[in-house]
Amino acid sequence: MGRLYIDLFTTLDLVAQAPGGPDEDPSGGFPFGGWQAPFADDVVGEQVGAGIAAMDALLLGRRTYDIFAAYWPQHETGLDGEIGAKFAGIPKYVASRGTPELTWQGSTLLGPDLAAQVGALRERHENIHVIGSVDLVQTLLAENLFDVLTLWVHPIVLGQGKKVFPDGATPSALSLLEPPVTGSAGVVSLRYGPTGSAPTTGDMTRTDRGVRSDVSSAREVRRTRPPTSR
Repeated sequence: MGRLYIDLFTTLDLVAQAPGGPDEDPSGGFPFGGWQAPFADDVVGEQVGAGIAAMDALLLGRRTYDIFAAYWPQHETGLDGEIGAKFAGIPKYVASRGTPELTWQGSTLLGPDLAAQVGALRERHENIHVIGSVDLVQTLLAENLFDVLTLWVHPIVLGQGKKVFPDGATPSALSLLEPPVTGSAGVVSLRYGPTGSAPTTGDMTRTDRGVRSDVSSAREVRRTRPPTSR
């Protein structure tokens, strides 16, 4: 069974919208497109490179797919050639409720049952990576359809934009998979895995902290949550 990795660049307030450039995702009047550019970081570069080298499939939302399809086929050689050639040689899967034209060689549109489709991808591939694709990521997180969530948290606060966990996100407890690592530009790398559990609560004024484990399960919470967009 393969694993599904979510890879996101975020701010301290967990905004993940348009890190790469001003025209990447201006939806909602977002004015900070390209906020990641001033933070060239050795840790991020090494980890992103290692993840790309190991992946054998890409899973993308519609908007990120369009951005990648317009850029990477023209960059299979030169400065970014190693990444471009890698992307060219692996399957690309697109989650969309529409019927987009998939012009990038090796691209496939997934069916409407995302959970079933992710299960099939895990059977077919060892290392599936989701890059960017914030709307899709929110759905994967809400439905617990991931194995590793990697956040590269940058030392900047934007106060607006699409967040990894928006208001109304499914309550869930995550597990830190390894110690955080800080890079040269102050970017902190965090890797989490799902626990399948909802948050527990307690009372810090009690000597035993009064920790409860009877909070509604993550499954029950998800059952009452309205569908999210991809």
